[in-house]
Amino acid sequence: MADPITTVHGTAYPWGAKNIDTDIIIPAHWLKTTTREGLGRGAFESVRAQAGNLFDDPRYAGSPILVAGENFGCGSSREHAAWALGDLGIKAVIAPSFSDIFSGNAFKNGIVTVVLPQDAVDRLVEVARDGSITVDLETMTVTTDHQDRLQFELDPFRRRCLMEGLDEIGLTLAQDTAISKYESQDAVYRPWIAGRGRYAGIAVGDGGRT
Repeated sequence: MADPITTVHGTAYPWGAKNIDTDIIIPAHWLKTTTREGLGRGAFESVRAQAGNLFDDPRYAGSPILVAGENFGCGSSREHAAWALGDLGIKAVIAPSFSDIFSGNAFKNGIVTVVLPQDAVDRLVEVARDGSITVDLETMTVTTDHQDRLQFELDPFRRRCLMEGLDEIGLTLAQDTAISKYESQDAVYRPWIAGRGRYAGIAVGDGGRT
């Protein structure tokens, strides 16, 4: 189960860079790890190697939001990209567009991907330099300290999962009552499935001999 997300609020990295691929998000030499922990250290490694980069700027340290450019997360399908962002503390990424695979990986790891028009993203890059941003899944809006209010859309299924903290396992467990009811009924109609009744113990392919 993931942590439920209804709002993400705080400072934001005012990046806006376009076509950021997964190799920039987390370089390939970090993929040897078998755990998600610590990947934040490798996030945007090549960018952070540059003096004065915003990811090491104290003003944005620990920001839960990243404002990026179009086609964010393109390149390979490595889920480590979403893991690295999560370990860095990012809970929402705002951009004009995302790679489909990255968007899916982000959703599965509890990261909200917000799609807004380019002019809206440009505005957020500007206001994020000295203010905070709020992503609200209840109202489906992005708001700022400067009275901006931007509406966005999100797949209803993904929205529900994010707000309730449901992953694939959680979704299955939520159907526990229905599953148990079905198994009880199935045991009556097909007792051999449950290892009971007249056909219990018949080996597959023995022609019906016990």
